[in-house]
Amino acid sequence: MFNILIFVGFLVLLVVYFISTYNLLVTLKNRISEAWSGIDVQLKRRSSLIPNLVETVKGYASHEKSVFENVTKARAALMSATDPRAAAEADNMLTGALKSLFAVAEAYPELKASENFRKLQSDLAEIEDKIAYSRQFYNANVLDFNNKIAVFPNMILASLFNFKAAEFFKASEEEKKDIAVSFKES
Repeated sequence: MFNILIFVGFLVLLVVYFISTYNLLVTLKNRISEAWSGIDVQLKRRSSLIPNLVETVKGYASHEKSVFENVTKARAALMSATDPRAAAEADNMLTGALKSLFAVAEAYPELKASENFRKLQSDLAEIEDKIAYSRQFYNANVLDFNNKIAVFPNMILASLFNFKAAEFFKASEEEKKDIAVSFKES
């Protein structure tokens, strides 16, 4: 009788462990989805700001057609991205295109002095900060989830229910490069 109670107690503990671990994995996976949503919201905010920025710069530098086309293409790619990898690639492409756009703006002192342009730059900088925070939050949740499904004995339950490691939101090689700062007078 005592052995049966021990066996039943062990089975109950095992069932409780499996249920709690499964629920934890589902919760962590949902946190990843929520964190991705936060990145997506900020990327969409930035994408909706870009047409205003492009139109403002076009008024001063209408002959820079290729720069505007690249920004528009990169924005469209970002808007159509469906997963973290595609979004990261499109985001990197857009970041490069925006650098070109701001390089063009540097050549036009009257544009840099424009209140509308300065406001758009400020709004874009604010959104970039929010995107950076959202990426950190997303990657922290991915790390928690990936650690949980990789450790024993959780890995057994994770493989039984087909939980797969999530992808981190990574910076491109271009974004990792040092930024050249120049204090030359124009």
